[in-house]
Amino acid sequence: MEAKNKIVIDYQRLAELLNAHKILGNKVVCTIGSWDMLHIGHLRYLSKAKKQGDILVVGVDSDKAIKIYKNNSLRPVIPEEERMEMLSYQHFVDYVTLIDDVDETGDWTMTILREINPDFFVATEESYPPEQRESISKLCGELRLFDRQAENTSTSDIIEKTFKKRLEHILSNIKL
Repeated sequence: MEAKNKIVIDYQRLAELLNAHKILGNKVVCTIGSWDMLHIGHLRYLSKAKKQGDILVVGVDSDKAIKIYKNNSLRPVIPEEERMEMLSYQHFVDYVTLIDDVDETGDWTMTILREINPDFFVATEESYPPEQRESISKLCGELRLFDRQAENTSTSDIIEKTFKKRLEHILSNIKL
């Protein structure tokens, strides 16, 4: 499938496509994340998620949602359209969609799970509090929790280290 055809924003259309896969006996896996500054941990995670079933749907948090729940005006670094496109080029990703149903407190309303009813939802334990994991479990066949897939790499750490190094460089070149 061509990368641009993997991006399906309309949840009803996505549900239609996935229902066709389910009729053929395919198991649908869904996961959601920011995917800001795609790195090795993200790719290991997505590769492992794909192995949980046949069709992998990847939700991409909207720019607005990230600003709310990361409580950080510097994030996201990469705009949502580009993050979706980047993911669409990954061979283990079958569909990409935008997740924009986050309220003003940062709580996700799980619209996509209600619409597509995946066989499996994949997450890391720290991504969702216990009560939200319980709600997720009710909206999909099974919730599967993964450990972090990169011990030494995170988007937040990359941003922090880059900023710190840049600031140190600037400060070292100021002549008093």
